[in-house]
Amino acid sequence: MKRFLCGLVFFLGFVVGHAQQNQIFIQAKITENNPNVKVSQEIDFSNSTDRPLNQIKLLNWIAAYQSRNTALLGRKLEDRKSDLYFAKPHELGSLENLEIRIGDQLFDKNHSSEQNIFLPLEKSLQPGEVLKITLNYTLRIPSAKFTDYGTEGNRFYLKYFFIVPDAPENNGNREFLDIDENESPGNNWTVILDVPANWNVKSNLKELQPNYFQGILNNDPEFLISEKRFDQIYASVDGKVTLIDFGYSLTSEEKQHLEFYLPLQLSFIKNKIGRLPDKVFITEKFKKDQNFTGLEDLKFWKLRYPLFPQRIRTDLNYFSAISKNIIQQSVIFDKNEDHWLINGLKTYLEIQYLDRYYRDEKLLGALPENLKLFGLKPLKIFHASELKLSERYGLAYQYIMNQNLDQRIAEPFYQLSNFNGSAISHFEMGSLFSFLAEKMGNEKFDDFITDYLKQNAHNKVDQKDFLDRLTLATGYSSEFLEQFLQRKNRVNFDLKKFKKIGDEFQVKISKNTDQQIPFKLETINKEGEKSEFWFDTDHSRKAITYNIPQANAEKIVVNSEYIFPENNFRDNYLYTKGIYANTKKVKLKLFKDIPNPEFNEIYLNPRLSFNAYDNILLGLNFRNISLFEQKFNYTFTPYFSSGTGTMTGSGGISYSFQPAESFYRSLDFGITGSYFHYDFDLSYRKLTLFGNLSFSKNPRSAIGRSLGISYNFFDRDLNPKKMDQNEYSRYNLWSVGYAYSDRRMIHEKYFSGNFLFMEDFQRISAEAFYRWEFRQNKKISFRFFGGLFLNNHTRNNLFDYGISKVSNFAFSYGLLGQSATSGIFSQQLIIADGGFKSYFGQTANQWITAVNVDGHLWKMFNLYADAGLYKNHHFNPKFIWDSGVKLKVVPDFLEVYFPVQSSLGFEPSFKDYGTRIRFTLTVNFSAITNYFRRGWF
Repeated sequence: MKRFLCGLVFFLGFVVGHAQQNQIFIQAKITENNPNVKVSQEIDFSNSTDRPLNQIKLLNWIAAYQSRNTALLGRKLEDRKSDLYFAKPHELGSLENLEIRIGDQLFDKNHSSEQNIFLPLEKSLQPGEVLKITLNYTLRIPSAKFTDYGTEGNRFYLKYFFIVPDAPENNGNREFLDIDENESPGNNWTVILDVPANWNVKSNLKELQPNYFQGILNNDPEFLISEKRFDQIYASVDGKVTLIDFGYSLTSEEKQHLEFYLPLQLSFIKNKIGRLPDKVFITEKFKKDQNFTGLEDLKFWKLRYPLFPQRIRTDLNYFSAISKNIIQQSVIFDKNEDHWLINGLKTYLEIQYLDRYYRDEKLLGALPENLKLFGLKPLKIFHASELKLSERYGLAYQYIMNQNLDQRIAEPFYQLSNFNGSAISHFEMGSLFSFLAEKMGNEKFDDFITDYLKQNAHNKVDQKDFLDRLTLATGYSSEFLEQFLQRKNRVNFDLKKFKKIGDEFQVKISKNTDQQIPFKLETINKEGEKSEFWFDTDHSRKAITYNIPQANAEKIVVNSEYIFPENNFRDNYLYTKGIYANTKKVKLKLFKDIPNPEFNEIYLNPRLSFNAYDNILLGLNFRNISLFEQKFNYTFTPYFSSGTGTMTGSGGISYSFQPAESFYRSLDFGITGSYFHYDFDLSYRKLTLFGNLSFSKNPRSAIGRSLGISYNFFDRDLNPKKMDQNEYSRYNLWSVGYAYSDRRMIHEKYFSGNFLFMEDFQRISAEAFYRWEFRQNKKISFRFFGGLFLNNHTRNNLFDYGISKVSNFAFSYGLLGQSATSGIFSQQLIIADGGFKSYFGQTANQWITAVNVDGHLWKMFNLYADAGLYKNHHFNPKFIWDSGVKLKVVPDFLEVYFPVQSSLGFEPSFKDYGTRIRFTLTVNFSAITNYFRRGWF
C-alpha cells in the first residue's frame, strides 16, 4: 500500500510541473544492534540540461569512510583529528551488495568503493527526458565519532549515506569532506523507513505519516533514528506556526528559555528575509557547528568563570543555528562556492539581532565586573572589557589579517583554513552586508534580500546575478564587491587632517585603492552624541576634502566600531580640540591587550626572569606589541639583576613587510641587543641584525618554509682564568639558515640547514626530524644531525659541535646556567647538535653525525636511544651511544631523561647517577600558542 501511495505521489508531482526535478524513492530497513541498513531505491533522473547525456553520475559518499585513502581522512588529519585514521575495521563505513539497473542494463558491482559512480548509457538521454534507475544495496554505517554522522549504539544519524544523482554539470569527481556540503539539492524525496517498534525518527523532510517522509529540499535529507524521544517546540508568528524539531533532548532550563525566545527569533528573521518555513530541524551536530562563538564560560582547572548568563547563551546560540537553517532552506546554495553568501547573510542577521537586543552587551560579558581579586576588578583595565559584543566580527578579521593568513572571501570553502571559515566567510562578509545595509537603509536592504530569496526559491544561486541586483539596489555603492571578493582585502581609509572653516569641518581623507568604496564619517561630542555622514568615492587614491558640520565635535572617526573590514584602523581617528588636535593621544597600558586604534598605545609589562648569575631578574617591558600582530614593533626591557645589583636588559625594533599576494608571507628586518651575565660577575653584550623571509603557505597546510640571515656581535667580560685559557672576548658571527616544517598529524617532519662563519671558522650543519604516530597518541621520533667544519682555526672549543651539551656561544638557548659545570643547572639539556642525553664530556671540532630515537613506552614514559660518530683533529673517529627512559611531564616543554645504558656502561650503578639525570625546559609562550592553534591556521 505504501509503495502504491509513493507511486501516486511521484505521478502527481510529475503532472504538476516537477518534471525537471529528480524524483528519489527510498525504502530503508534499520535493525536493532546492527550497523547495516538495507536499501531499496528508485531514481527518476531528469535531464535538466539543454544537451543529450551519454552518462549519469551517482554520488556514493559513504565510500569516504572505507579506508585511509580518502579525501575525508586527509581533511580530518588537517583538522588534527586522527580517529578515522586509527579506526578499527568494524567502525568504518562501506557500501555492500550493490546492484544498479537502468531498464534492462545491469551495471558492474565493482562501483561500491567509488565515491563517484559513472554509468554509461546505451542510448543518449535527451533534454527533458526522464530515466528510471533502480538500486539495491546495503549500507554499513560508520561510527558517528568521525563526523557525527553515523551510528552510536542504537542511534543512527543518516546524512550523505544514500546514493544520489549528481547534477549533470558536475562532470568531475566530487568527494565528501564533511564541510556541510550540498550533495544533491533540489530533489523530490520520498523516504520510508522500517525501524524497530517504539523507535523514533526525525527528519528535515515533512513527515506525512509515521516513518513516511516526502518533500522537496534545497539541501540534503537528514534522518535521526533513535530509541529516545526528543523535544520539539511549536512557535507561532503572525498566525503561522513553525515547528522547531530537535534531534536531542533539551534541558528544562533550555526549553524554558527557548519557549520565550523562539517566537522572538522567528519574528525577527521573518521581518528580515520575508519568510519562515513550516519546519526547522536542528541536530546536535548542526547546533555545535553553528554555535555563536565566544559565549562559553572560561575554565581554569576546577574554576569556572561565566561570561554570559544561560538565557543569553541559549538565545544567541539558537539564533545562530536557526537563522542559518532557514537561509539554507530558502534557495539552493553550493556550500563550496556560495559559502560567503549563505554565511554572510546568516552573520548579517546575527549583527542586526545584536544591534536590536544586545547593543550594549560587552565582548567579555559580565566577567570584568564579576571577576574580583582582593576587592579589585583586574579585567577592567583592559580595552577588551570595553569592546562591544558586536565588534567581535571586525576583531576576528583583524586578528587573522594582521598575520597575513587571511584568504579571499571567494576562496572555495574546502580551501579555507578553519579560522578563515569563520573570520572570512562569516565575519568579513557579514560585516560587508551590514555596512551596505546601514548605508542604503536597513529596511531597503532587507526588502532586497526578501525579494531575491522569494524570486529564487528552489533555484540555484547565481552569484553574479545576486551581485548585479545588489549593485542596482544600493545605487552602485556595492559595485566594488565583485572585485573585492576575488582578492585579499587590504583596503584602508586614512583620516589625514581637518580644518575648521566657519561652521564646518573640512576633513581630508584618502584611500589606498582605486575601488569605489563608500565610507562612514562620524563626529562625536563630549557627551558621546554622534552625527553620521555617508560618502561615496571615485577611482582616485588622492586625499579628498569632505565638508561636514562641526556640531561641537571633539572627535572625528571613519568607519567606527570596525563597521568596514579595513586593513588598519589606527589612522581612522582624530581629535578636534586641545594639544592632540589633528593627532592621536598616547596611552600607557599594563599588560597585553586588544589594541585600541584610537590611541598610540605603549604597553608596560612587569617581567620576572631568572638565571644562575643574575638570579632573580625584575624588569619592566616597554612595547607596542598588542595581542594583534603589527608591522612595526619595538620592545625594550630594563631588568634589575638581584644577583649582581646592576641593571641588565634587552630590546629591539623590527619591521615586517606583508604583501597580500606574493611568494612570501612576511619579510622581517630588525635589530636587537641584550646585556646579561653568563658567569659569576661576567657579563656579555650582544647585538644582532637580522632578516627573515617566511614563504607563503596554504593556510590549510601544516607546511612552513623560512629563510634567515643574521649578523651577531658579541662582547664578553673575561676574568684572569678565562684570559689564561685564551677565551674569546669579542667575536662576530654570520649565520644563514633555511628551515622546512611539516606539522601534519601522523607523519611530522622538519628539516633545517645552517651555514655559520666568522674569521676563525666556517661550518655547515643539517638537521632532520621525523615523528610518526604509529598508534593513537603513541609516537616514535627520529632525529638526524650532521655537522662539518669547512675550516677551523679557533683557539678553544667554544665553537665546537656539542655532543651531550651545547656551547651557547650565540646566547640563543634559554639556559638557566650558561657556564654551569655542576649542580642542577648543568643538567639542563638542549636537544641540539649531537643531542646525546648521557654526559660524555667531549666536543667535536672536525665533524659529527648523530641519530636520536625516542618512542612511546607507557603513559608518560618514553624510551630513547642515541648513536653517532664524531671526529676531532688528530684523533680517529669515535662511536658512542646511549639509551634510557624519558618522563614527559609536559610533552615537548618539560621532560626529564634518566640514562640507563651507554658507551660509559650501566649508568644507574654510578655513584653520581643523580647528576646524570637531565631535563629539558622550554619557556616559550609563542611555541605553546602555536602548538594549540594547529589545525586552525
